[in-house]
Amino acid sequence: MIRFLFRFAAMIALAVAVIMGVLDTTRTVAASRLVLTPLKTSWNAVSPDTLAAAQGFVRGEIQPVVWDSVIDPILNQPGFAVFAGLSLLLYLIGYKRQRKAARIAVA
Repeated sequence: MIRFLFRFAAMIALAVAVIMGVLDTTRTVAASRLVLTPLKTSWNAVSPDTLAAAQGFVRGEIQPVVWDSVIDPILNQPGFAVFAGLSLLLYLIGYKRQRKAARIAVA
Protein backbone atom coordinates (compact mmCIF):
# COMPACT_ATOMS: atom_id res chain seq x y z
CA MET A 1 0.00 0.00 0.00
CA ILE A 2 2.83 2.40 0.87
CA ARG A 3 4.61 1.60 -2.40
CA PHE A 4 1.43 2.44 -4.27
CA LEU A 5 1.30 5.85 -2.58
CA PHE A 6 4.90 6.59 -3.54
CA ARG A 7 4.28 5.53 -7.15
CA PHE A 8 1.08 7.61 -7.24
CA ALA A 9 2.94 10.65 -5.89
CA ALA A 10 5.64 10.03 -8.52
CA MET A 11 2.98 10.05 -11.23
CA ILE A 12 1.57 13.36 -9.95
CA ALA A 13 5.06 14.90 -9.77
CA LEU A 14 5.78 13.70 -13.32
CA ALA A 15 2.53 15.25 -14.56
CA VAL A 16 3.49 18.57 -12.96
CA ALA A 17 6.96 18.31 -14.54
CA VAL A 18 5.44 17.76 -17.97
CA ILE A 19 3.06 20.71 -17.55
CA MET A 20 5.90 22.98 -16.44
CA GLY A 21 8.05 21.74 -19.31
CA VAL A 22 5.31 22.50 -21.84
CA LEU A 23 4.93 26.00 -20.39
CA ASP A 24 8.68 26.61 -20.67
CA THR A 25 8.69 25.22 -24.22
CA THR A 26 5.83 27.51 -25.22
CA ARG A 27 7.60 30.52 -23.73
CA THR A 28 10.83 29.51 -25.47
CA VAL A 29 9.14 29.33 -28.88
CA ALA A 30 7.34 32.63 -28.32
CA ALA A 31 10.50 34.44 -27.23
CA SER A 32 12.79 32.77 -29.79
CA ARG A 33 15.30 32.11 -27.03
CA LEU A 34 15.68 29.59 -24.23
CA VAL A 35 13.36 30.35 -21.31
CA LEU A 36 13.65 28.31 -18.11
CA THR A 37 11.33 29.41 -15.32
CA PRO A 38 12.70 28.85 -11.81
CA LEU A 39 10.43 26.96 -9.41
CA LYS A 40 10.42 29.93 -7.02
CA THR A 41 8.97 32.18 -9.74
CA SER A 42 6.25 29.67 -10.60
CA TRP A 43 5.40 29.08 -6.93
CA ASN A 44 5.28 32.82 -6.28
CA ALA A 45 2.95 33.31 -9.26
CA VAL A 46 0.56 30.56 -8.13
CA SER A 47 0.53 31.08 -4.36
CA PRO A 48 2.80 33.73 -2.84
CA ASP A 49 1.29 33.24 0.63
CA THR A 50 2.35 29.60 0.87
CA LEU A 51 5.87 30.44 -0.34
CA ALA A 52 6.18 33.09 2.36
CA ALA A 53 4.71 30.69 4.94
CA ALA A 54 7.15 27.93 3.98
CA GLN A 55 10.07 30.34 4.13
CA GLY A 56 8.94 31.67 7.50
CA PHE A 57 8.49 28.16 8.89
CA VAL A 58 11.91 26.95 7.78
CA ARG A 59 13.68 30.11 8.89
CA GLY A 60 11.83 30.31 12.23
CA GLU A 61 11.39 26.69 13.30
CA ILE A 62 14.33 24.90 11.72
CA GLN A 63 17.28 27.16 10.81
CA PRO A 64 17.75 30.10 8.44
CA VAL A 65 20.88 28.44 7.04
CA VAL A 66 18.76 25.49 5.83
CA TRP A 67 16.66 27.83 3.71
CA ASP A 68 19.67 29.73 2.37
CA SER A 69 21.94 26.78 1.62
CA VAL A 70 19.56 23.92 0.77
CA ILE A 71 16.05 25.00 -0.18
CA ASP A 72 16.74 28.30 -1.96
CA PRO A 73 19.21 26.78 -4.48
CA ILE A 74 16.66 24.05 -5.26
CA LEU A 75 13.93 26.66 -5.78
CA ASN A 76 16.19 28.55 -8.20
CA GLN A 77 16.37 25.52 -10.53
CA PRO A 78 13.90 25.10 -13.43
CA GLY A 79 10.58 23.82 -12.12
CA PHE A 80 10.30 20.94 -14.58
CA ALA A 81 13.73 19.62 -13.56
CA VAL A 82 12.90 19.75 -9.84
CA PHE A 83 9.62 17.90 -10.31
CA ALA A 84 11.18 15.37 -12.69
CA GLY A 85 13.88 14.63 -10.12
CA LEU A 86 11.28 14.38 -7.37
CA SER A 87 9.26 12.02 -9.54
CA LEU A 88 12.28 9.79 -10.11
CA LEU A 89 13.10 9.75 -6.39
CA LEU A 90 9.53 8.86 -5.41
CA TYR A 91 9.36 6.14 -8.06
CA LEU A 92 12.63 4.60 -6.89
CA ILE A 93 11.32 4.53 -3.32
CA GLY A 94 8.10 2.83 -4.42
CA TYR A 95 9.69 0.44 -6.92
CA LYS A 96 9.03 -3.23 -6.32
CA ARG A 97 11.91 -5.41 -7.39
CA GLN A 98 11.19 -8.72 -9.03
CA ARG A 99 12.73 -11.73 -7.43
CA LYS A 100 15.18 -13.58 -9.63
CA ALA A 101 13.29 -16.84 -9.21
CA ALA A 102 10.16 -15.25 -10.67
CA ARG A 103 11.91 -14.50 -13.97
CA ILE A 104 12.97 -18.07 -14.67
CA ALA A 105 10.58 -20.03 -16.88
CA VAL A 106 9.66 -23.49 -15.72
CA ALA A 107 9.50 -26.03 -18.52
